[in-house]
Amino acid sequence: MNKTKRVTINDIARLAGVSKSTASLVLNGRGKELRVSTDTRARVMEIARQEHYQPSIHARSLSSSRSNTLGLVVPEISNHSFALFSHELETLCRDAGLQLLIACSDENASQETLAVNNLIQRQVDGLIVSSCLLSDSEYQKISQQLPVVLFDRHLGESTLPLVISESIESTAKLVAAVAGQGYDEFYFFAGPPRISLTRDRLEGYQRGLAEAGLAFNPEWIHHGHYDARSGYEMFSELYSRLGRVPQALFCASGALQEGVLRYLSRHDLLNTDIHLCSFDDHYLYDSLSVMIDTVVQDERLLAWNCFEMIFSLIEEHKTGELQRWLPARLRLRHAQGQIRH
Repeated sequence: MNKTKRVTINDIARLAGVSKSTASLVLNGRGKELRVSTDTRARVMEIARQEHYQPSIHARSLSSSRSNTLGLVVPEISNHSFALFSHELETLCRDAGLQLLIACSDENASQETLAVNNLIQRQVDGLIVSSCLLSDSEYQKISQQLPVVLFDRHLGESTLPLVISESIESTAKLVAAVAGQGYDEFYFFAGPPRISLTRDRLEGYQRGLAEAGLAFNPEWIHHGHYDARSGYEMFSELYSRLGRVPQALFCASGALQEGVLRYLSRHDLLNTDIHLCSFDDHYLYDSLSVMIDTVVQDERLLAWNCFEMIFSLIEEHKTGELQRWLPARLRLRHAQGQIRH
């Protein structure tokens, strides 16, 4: 089988009867600017269309010193929220003619460092990272070479560009609304306490309890990992200790809530009087027999802000605030058994 030959600018120039430099100017959108005739521009573009010509990304990157690629690092690509975010960001990149390279850290600092280094070796033009590191020192160094935008999590008092959903006040409002219904206990499931989103949502949870007048009990706090298996295991241990389901439970992520639902389903506990609520929503929650109140973050808005910010930094354009806390909203499904926005 003969190897298919890629159509080049030389081929387009030969077929159009023009020089390579003229063909290059037209195909790169500079023909009119440099006074190439209308007929010549039309002829070159029509031949390029007929021959299905595609410009070489490598050649383009050599001439512009850019790779036209962005790097994205997330802790877990199978997480519903990260999957939605990645899809939205990839669509924005594709529409802008950019390629998005996605890597997963598995909530492991060493794996995250390796993933970031691999993306840098592939000469990405910018990085968007949901980091599990405790310090921004490495990203401060990297930002001297290429733009870095943190999202979903903040690293202490870092001055690096950041896009994140507000979670303290929204969690407080949800917890206060639930705790105010007369419960005597209200448990909290989250991932590692060192991660910023755990600290923020825990602060919101404690504020909510205080606003509702429910005295905080440290035994209600349970830490694991941000995955469904951890949610399942934590609920299994809690159920075994209590001998019943808790009155109310807040999960700091949708993945933890998934694990709790799996345990309830497997042990025929979905119809018990447990009040479930969590950070992150899922469209399937509307189809369950058990109702779940949620804090809803807008992954599309997160993706757009990350894209707009990283693109502006790459182009060295002035942009708005470099640290953005985006609003979240509540879905209170328990209100009279109906979904309330």
